[in-house]
Amino acid sequence: MMRPPTWGVVATVKAPARDILDFAAHHLDLGAHRVHVYLDAPDAQAEAALRGHPKCRVILCDEGYWRRRRKRAGRPDAHQPRQSINATHCLRRRPQVDWLAHIDVDEFLWPETPLSEQLAALPEDCLSARVRPVEALAPDPDDPPPAGVTWFKSCARRQRQRREETATIYPGFGGHLNGGFLSHVAGKVFVRTGVAGTSLRIHNAFRDGEMDADPPDLPATRLCHLHATGWEDWHARLRYRHAAGAYRPGIRPAGEGALPIHDLLAHVEAEGGAAGLRAFFAEVCTATPALRARLAAHDRLHAIPLDPAAARARHFPAWGAPPD
Repeated sequence: MMRPPTWGVVATVKAPARDILDFAAHHLDLGAHRVHVYLDAPDAQAEAALRGHPKCRVILCDEGYWRRRRKRAGRPDAHQPRQSINATHCLRRRPQVDWLAHIDVDEFLWPETPLSEQLAALPEDCLSARVRPVEALAPDPDDPPPAGVTWFKSCARRQRQRREETATIYPGFGGHLNGGFLSHVAGKVFVRTGVAGTSLRIHNAFRDGEMDADPPDLPATRLCHLHATGWEDWHARLRYRHAAGAYRPGIRPAGEGALPIHDLLAHVEAEGGAAGLRAFFAEVCTATPALRARLAAHDRLHAIPLDPAAARARHFPAWGAPPD
């Protein structure tokens, strides 16, 4: 009897140590055979904890690392190419798994059935498989979710249906948002390891320079993206994201007549300042009863009991429970 395939994740991270260990522990809990962490900045605490776990591998992306990877070119200025270079380095180096997914530190896989079973069911000639995202909603202070639950939103895969639903669910800003998401709707991919000529970028797998253009979905797994978990956190990250991250210049608009998200947020702030941004966040990112009702009417509301802190206490007991 053949053994089930093993799987793992790789991430390039710059985050507090507790967040890094939450990410690792959650995926170890799901059955990841390896968690590969490329530290984009030194973090002695996270590095020590990860090195102490038998299923974690950690690489510090210091000056010497980038000199070895890129010789004279050195460390790329933007984090997106750093992510792709590191993911491909892991894929080609020795990932120690049959399938590898590149995801971010604020993304958490959520399978309904064991991932090894889902991957085993893929055709033998399948190079990659896609996991579709759901994006977190901030809790409404006046109507919080049940204990232990995070509300997430999803969107339709087909463009026409997505546009129609988004316009209804988000009547103020939906015409400018792809599925109502602030971040990506593409999701991430698992790629089969050990295949010559393969490489990874942020959302796709490549072989001999050609993108694996239409990988099958893993419909029984969601990618839970904690992109906007509260107003204060989102607002604190806005400047960076607007300049170089998810809202940077060059992101394509959602459709004809829509503003690119970079321009949309600039317009909202120019017209209404912080109050305008807060109103935007309330409509698009906050799990108010009204938004939940509109999402539920289209089967786009998901209550997920995500608890990475509990996983952290199991896999990294020295870090224990979150502070009060």
